[in-house]
Amino acid sequence: MNKSPKRRYIGGFDGLRTLGVIGVIMYHLNPTLFSGGYLGVPIFFLISGYLITDHFFNTVDAGGEFSLGGFYVNRIKRLYPGLLFVLLASGAYIVLFLKDLLYHLDQIFVTNVLNVYNWWQIFNGQSYFERFANNESPFTHLWTLSIEGQFYIVWPILLLLFIKFGVRKSRIFWFAMIVSIASAILMALLYQPGVDPSRVYYGTDTRLFSILLGCGLAIVWPAEKLKHGVMKSDKIKLNIVGLLSFALMIFMIFTVKDSSPFLYRGGMFIFSVVTCIFIGVVAHPDAVWNKVLSNKLFHYVGSRSYGLYLYQFPVMIFFESKFKDIANHPILYPVIEVVIIFLVTEFSYRFVERPLSHAKWSDVKHFFTSSSAMSRILAIIIAAICITGGYGVVKATTAPKPKANDSQLAQQIKKNTQTNSKRKQKAIDNLKKNKNDSEGLYSAANTAKYKKLAKSHPVNRDFEKYGLSQVDLQRLRDVKMTGVGDSVMADGLNNFNKLFDENNVVIDAAVSRQLDQSIDILQKYKDQGALAPNVLIGLGTNGPFSSEQLDQVMHLVGPKTHVFWINTFVPSRPWEKSVNELLANSTKKYKNLSIIDWNGYAQGHKDWFYDDNVHPNPDGSMYYSSFVAKEILKDLKNR
Repeated sequence: MNKSPKRRYIGGFDGLRTLGVIGVIMYHLNPTLFSGGYLGVPIFFLISGYLITDHFFNTVDAGGEFSLGGFYVNRIKRLYPGLLFVLLASGAYIVLFLKDLLYHLDQIFVTNVLNVYNWWQIFNGQSYFERFANNESPFTHLWTLSIEGQFYIVWPILLLLFIKFGVRKSRIFWFAMIVSIASAILMALLYQPGVDPSRVYYGTDTRLFSILLGCGLAIVWPAEKLKHGVMKSDKIKLNIVGLLSFALMIFMIFTVKDSSPFLYRGGMFIFSVVTCIFIGVVAHPDAVWNKVLSNKLFHYVGSRSYGLYLYQFPVMIFFESKFKDIANHPILYPVIEVVIIFLVTEFSYRFVERPLSHAKWSDVKHFFTSSSAMSRILAIIIAAICITGGYGVVKATTAPKPKANDSQLAQQIKKNTQTNSKRKQKAIDNLKKNKNDSEGLYSAANTAKYKKLAKSHPVNRDFEKYGLSQVDLQRLRDVKMTGVGDSVMADGLNNFNKLFDENNVVIDAAVSRQLDQSIDILQKYKDQGALAPNVLIGLGTNGPFSSEQLDQVMHLVGPKTHVFWINTFVPSRPWEKSVNELLANSTKKYKNLSIIDWNGYAQGHKDWFYDDNVHPNPDGSMYYSSFVAKEILKDLKNR
């Protein structure tokens, strides 16, 4: 059998791996830094497609024979030690300290080993309530490895078949491009705004385009045939193309929103094409980008990029489960997490991944029977971690299902939204006919009316002990308002529906909602003529938003509409402080914007919240809705 020719080291790819890894890690540590954090994933896929295809044709074109068995063995040695260790180490931590995450651990382990975890994610992904109940999975990110594993299994076989039947490279290239475009089109067709995008985001068929673009690049731009010594003018052009493509990549990472329909309807494909061009530039030995991204630091990070990717989520999830007040330390805690991620990665790289990637059974046996005291200690630690993790996987087969989906909070929100949907249309119809402002609520005539009603027909007496007088409760019945919010507002829907008259107030609240989704909702009500003179917004729990998005909301409702914005109380998320600071600063820009400081009011009252310390419990919901109502009345009185 002919041996494969020795490959030239392409240092620039360490830098690309580093760029992708750091982008994804930084997005999850501090989402305010990146709008399009999900765009880090196509970089991994592109590089995988490029390197594997380039290696295949480098071997075949040189007259060698591509060993399918050897390729699979090398991939297993390269990927599985780290994958198995992160699964078992996480399993050990879960069985010792976080037993609520045991449920489905066995299935997660098996599907990752079999490279089908992305499809398991589609059909068994976590609900909103599980994530907010401190039960967020530390394995969510591993879906990418399953797609790459499927690619490693199928693509070399296809290439061997193409070569066997004499298919020209040009036709292989167009095959890859056609399937890539079909994959991108399928993503666009399956994506539905406002619907959970898991099927589109995790599906192999809808994510193939990035990998296949990398494969196509390897066919038309093989690294082994790119020579030194191009003309100076060509070198300048090459570097300019690299600069422009890199600049566009950065621009998209910082501007394309993760929940934007554009991301799924061409955005990821465009980003993949741009990144593909940048990879082509980096691969050329005469490009300055090759040197920039091949320094010792990037080589170090690149060599450990796999471990950094593996351990980022487990470290963050486990750390934040113990330190739930992360919003109070938006810089310190992420720094600590990064340090831990690097330390764990270094341990795994030195004592698990690198040794096992080249080891034989005799080497493993020697490691565990070495006379060196340090080796024995390490062997005992690694063995203890793996045995405990294995026990956790077995234990998971009988673990009870988490109660988060059937919790009192989940049931309350479900009941509230069902009841609210029935009354919403009535309010919409009424607001179309009568949208008179509420400025006359404190006129002498109306005040006399409310005092009379307070005595003859008192309402909502349960709210009186929360600081609302009977006159205030009567006055609230005449407030006209359109509300848009997330799960915190949905949790308080029942109380809001009691406080405000069903003919005067439309409240549209739902779990997982973010600000960009609310813009379309507000536009819909405006188009219907149902946008009241007062707008209540309760968003920011599920993620940060930019000043541009806030501007978009304010311009949409217009200067004659007064906006009451409830700030966020979400200490378990790093964006709490940045969201609240943005809201506070925006009141200087917009005179028709009032911030309801729920965060300040709720401080020191953990007894008002469920275990997630974000959603008010029944008593806390009374404080929440009453406080919002009092702040609205206070503002209306001062106008």
